[in-house]
Amino acid sequence: MAENLNSTTSFAKVFIPVFNGEGFEHWSIRMKTILKSKELWDVVFLDITATEDNQLREAKRKDALDMAFIQQEVHDLLFSRIASCDFSKQTWETLQGEFQGDPQLLSVKLQGLRRDFENLIMKGDETIGNYFSIVMDNLGRQRSYGEELPDQKVIEMVLCSLTPKYDHVIPSIELANDSASVTPVKLMGLLQSQ
Repeated sequence: MAENLNSTTSFAKVFIPVFNGEGFEHWSIRMKTILKSKELWDVVFLDITATEDNQLREAKRKDALDMAFIQQEVHDLLFSRIASCDFSKQTWETLQGEFQGDPQLLSVKLQGLRRDFENLIMKGDETIGNYFSIVMDNLGRQRSYGEELPDQKVIEMVLCSLTPKYDHVIPSIELANDSASVTPVKLMGLLQSQ
């Protein structure tokens, strides 16, 4: 137990930028990762409660630890919005609702990102690195809203949206690599090497 407690209290060694009201998508991904690494995300996400005394006490301790982490990483100007929350799930949902939106708004945002993704086309003077930054930014934002895009679909979209100067390279990449094992990052490397 002491070892587990020490592993969850070593949080101070991890740097997270304080959430100031902008970029909730990226901040929430970082917070989820840290809370998962400390075995605390299940408390926020599932709103875990227990019926036995020891389990209940442990669940309350974890919830309080979650609350402390989230509160610590929210800017003072935003803190008043979550100050009245009693549980970590309530705190998370308050921030998520205000800065990411309700499910209907998320659906609208996601639809716009899908449309942008499908309409991406590499510009003639654009480098592969810059183009992949745009693709991966869109992909990251979609995934932060819960979209699950398989790598294969991303690769197909990228290959179809390249400038004609890459037309001779695409068949050689497809022949030399198993399409199931190519990731977007590997594809970027292959294209840059050409």
